[in-house]
Amino acid sequence: MSFDRSIKIAPSILSADFANFGAEIRAIEDQGADWVHIDVMDGHFVPNLTFGPPAVKAFRPHVKTVMDVHLMISPVDLYIDAYADAGADILTAHIEAGPHIHRTLQAIRGTGMKAGVALNPGTPADAIEHLLDLADLVCVMTVNPGFGGQKYIDMTDKVRRLRSMIGDRPIHIEIDGGMDPTTAPLMAKAGADVLVAGSAVFRGGSVDNPAVYGDNIRAIRASTQD
Repeated sequence: MSFDRSIKIAPSILSADFANFGAEIRAIEDQGADWVHIDVMDGHFVPNLTFGPPAVKAFRPHVKTVMDVHLMISPVDLYIDAYADAGADILTAHIEAGPHIHRTLQAIRGTGMKAGVALNPGTPADAIEHLLDLADLVCVMTVNPGFGGQKYIDMTDKVRRLRSMIGDRPIHIEIDGGMDPTTAPLMAKAGADVLVAGSAVFRGGSVDNPAVYGDNIRAIRASTQD
C-alpha cells in the first residue's frame, strides 16, 4: 500500500446484504470504493456481534482494493494472528480495549499488517500522542461504536488536533460514523482522508442495482472537493 492523503471512501459492509457479501464487495469496488471496511464486534467491548476471522478470510478473495478491518473487541492481542492469516491489510484496535495498546500495535505490525488505533468519542486526541510512531492509521469514531446508522457526533476539533500532531508522518486519519455528503466535507477539511460510510453508500441500491452505490460514493467524494 502506497501512502497518499487523497480522500478515500471505505464502505462498511455492516450495511451490506449479509446473504450476498461476495457480490456486494465486488459491486462497491466496481462502483468506486477505495477500501472495504469490515467492522468486527464481539458483544463484549460493544453491544453487538458481527464477524470473526473465518468470515474475514471468506471476504478476502473478493476484496481487490484494501481490506480495512476494525476490531471493536477486547482483548485484542489473542486474535491478531488470526486476522493476519485471514488477510487483513490494516488492523485497527481501540485504545480503550486494553491496557497495553503499545504492545498491541507492535504485534499488529509484526505480522506485516498496517496498524490502526481507534478513539471513541469520549477519548481525547492526546491519548495517542505517544503511539504515533507505531500507527499507520488513526480511526476517529464519530458515533459510539456498536451499531450502524447512528447520529453523527461532531469531532472536528479532535481531527484538527490529530492532524497537527501527525505532521508529515505517513498516517491516515479515518472517520467512522455518520459519514454522508453533509458531514464528510467537515471531516475532510479538518484533515481526514479515509471516510467510512455504511448506510450512506448502501442505501437504495443492491447487487442487482449497483449503480446507486456508485452514485452514493460519488456524492460523498464530491462533497469533500467543494
